[in-house]
Amino acid sequence: MPSSDIADLINRDMLRATTNYEALKQVDVIFICVPTPFDSMKSPDLTYVRQAADGIADYLQAGQLVVLQSTTYPGTTEEVVQPVLEKTGLIAGKDFFLAFSPERIDPGRVDFTVENTPKVVGGINPESAKLTGSLLAHLTPQIHIVSSPRAAEMTKLLENIFRSVNIALVNELAVLSERMGIDLWEVIEAAKTKPFGFMPFYPSPGVGGHCIPVDPYYLSWKAREYDFYTRFIELAAEVNGDMPYHTVSIIGQGLNGCDKTLRGANILVLGVAFKPNIDDARNSPAERVIELLIKRGANVFYHDPYVPNFRVGGDVVLKNVVTFKSVELSPETLAGVDCTVIITGHNNIDYNWVVDQSLLVVDAVNATKHIVKNKDKIIRLGASNLAH
Repeated sequence: MPSSDIADLINRDMLRATTNYEALKQVDVIFICVPTPFDSMKSPDLTYVRQAADGIADYLQAGQLVVLQSTTYPGTTEEVVQPVLEKTGLIAGKDFFLAFSPERIDPGRVDFTVENTPKVVGGINPESAKLTGSLLAHLTPQIHIVSSPRAAEMTKLLENIFRSVNIALVNELAVLSERMGIDLWEVIEAAKTKPFGFMPFYPSPGVGGHCIPVDPYYLSWKAREYDFYTRFIELAAEVNGDMPYHTVSIIGQGLNGCDKTLRGANILVLGVAFKPNIDDARNSPAERVIELLIKRGANVFYHDPYVPNFRVGGDVVLKNVVTFKSVELSPETLAGVDCTVIITGHNNIDYNWVVDQSLLVVDAVNATKHIVKNKDKIIRLGASNLAH
């Protein structure tokens, strides 16, 4: 939403922000929209959900509707949120209403928004679902009610795991294609001409954002409660998790072809947002790529027109926290590095110019696909062109 629209709502006293839970006494509907990360062992971390439920419970009123929107494993609404709220003595489905309805926003997209993307709703009872559906119908007329919060929670996981496993498929094929001397990007474009039975996914230096890198582990963790192991889903997460390592390997090979090594090399990472044309860098594959480059002795810089500051480290790969500031993308910057690595292909960057000014370019997202001049400077992930 544009800042001007938000300012208008605030001026009309229709929107305000507060950290005081007491304000909940005055509302009819409460949405829980908090982060659901995983911990260092990739187990669900529901700290924020529990804290939100605790805060709501102190001021919960009879007749209120509570809707959890945070992506999580099946059972969270009924096993985590509901018991906390019922400590008040109010009974869910009778004294107050409770449902789960996942967010379905794809940052940066303008063709599908909250107005034309259907909402999935699962209530703990039919009345909770009906109330939630009636409310969300003000956003979009397309409301799909399922039988329970668990079904709605699983719906969100299915949507994101579908993307995770298909991305993993093309990432694995990208590594194979490099060895076979095949350009997988060309293959995908050819496969796209089939009008049925195929949906294109693309190789990448890893997956990012707040859902796809996290959600498979939420379901894997919950599945073990049922003596079930999601081997296929976990394998996909493993393949995607290996892609930053593969990207760094390609960078090293490219430098070797120029009689240079990673240790001591000056490397510019171009783009650290987790997808093009947005300012969201959560779980960006650039984070792990930069950490690995630092561990191998490289001097790393980055440029991103949307992300002025970027933090890496504080994890098992790189213990020390390192904070970077985006450097200017200038001829001097590009001439001063041994390799430019394109991790996020923002549309407002002139890649012809970048290649022209650079000594070596490793393109992990096919941003340079149409470049012919200076093509010998470019190494593309998934395209086996280590000609240096």
